[in-house]
Amino acid sequence: MLPLDISAAINIHTQALLTEDPELAAVYQHLVLLDSTGQRFSSVLRDTIDQLLNGEATGRYDWKTLFKTEKTHAGTIVEINLQREFKFADGAHMDYQISGVDVDCKYSQQFGGWMIPPEAMGHLCLLVWADDYKSKWSAGLLRIKREWLNQGNNRDLKLTVKAEHRNKILWISNQQDLPENTLLHMSAIDREEIFSYPSGQARLNELFRRVQNRRISRNVVRTVAQQKDYMKRVRGNGGARSALRNEGIIIMGDYESHKEVAHSLGVPVPQEGEFVSTRLRKLADGEESMNSAFLSGERWVCASADDPWESAPSLPSHTR
Repeated sequence: MLPLDISAAINIHTQALLTEDPELAAVYQHLVLLDSTGQRFSSVLRDTIDQLLNGEATGRYDWKTLFKTEKTHAGTIVEINLQREFKFADGAHMDYQISGVDVDCKYSQQFGGWMIPPEAMGHLCLLVWADDYKSKWSAGLLRIKREWLNQGNNRDLKLTVKAEHRNKILWISNQQDLPENTLLHMSAIDREEIFSYPSGQARLNELFRRVQNRRISRNVVRTVAQQKDYMKRVRGNGGARSALRNEGIIIMGDYESHKEVAHSLGVPVPQEGEFVSTRLRKLADGEESMNSAFLSGERWVCASADDPWESAPSLPSHTR
């Protein structure tokens, strides 16, 4: 039996799948309990794509720039990273053993493109999809049955799931938001301007200048800086915070004190390993604002494009 909090959240179709297949129910329940919000899955997929791009060494940010061998290897990296995150045991015949059940893991960057090997017939498969262009991901379970698969003509006899039978997939999370690849989704003009600078520090300054009020991941910073000491290039004392202060721009990190500032200003709150930059101006006498932050003894609000520059205040101390 599934716990009441899980049972209440699933529809009749899902309930039927779980009732018909006790092993499927056991694996589904275990995965939902491990990651009820999908946050852990989402982070693994974001980190895996970034790992493949290896932006710090290559400057790459676009899946299309991966070599064919790297794309082929992506499924293996997803499989390994999910096992590390969730500490799945090795399977007897498949990739994992979850709740005592053998489960194979298949990843595709194209929805529905999972390649099912002959040895997976009759077993459960964890089908994972992530698309960096759509910023979406899904993960679901399917008991592999021959009649649900397309005819294949590849040499290793791998098959795909027929579109009309994808409704047999029991989704753990479906079409959820994947943390945004900021470099991929910013305007081409901004991206070209950022990468036009020869030094990593200048590129980072331009990144935080052009990409405001959006979460910027540590990996994006790494890719833009292409330096081992990339974090130093963000901080004060010569980093981007110092360089942009005279333009009124502050860069908030994942410290609790910085999160409180972001929340007060009404801008996206940086999560673990993220930054958010924004340009400020002092709140004028008699002016009221729903979103303002008290910094350096004065009250500040986010500036508009028409507001003149004024030197930014200092951010609170780095306390978590």
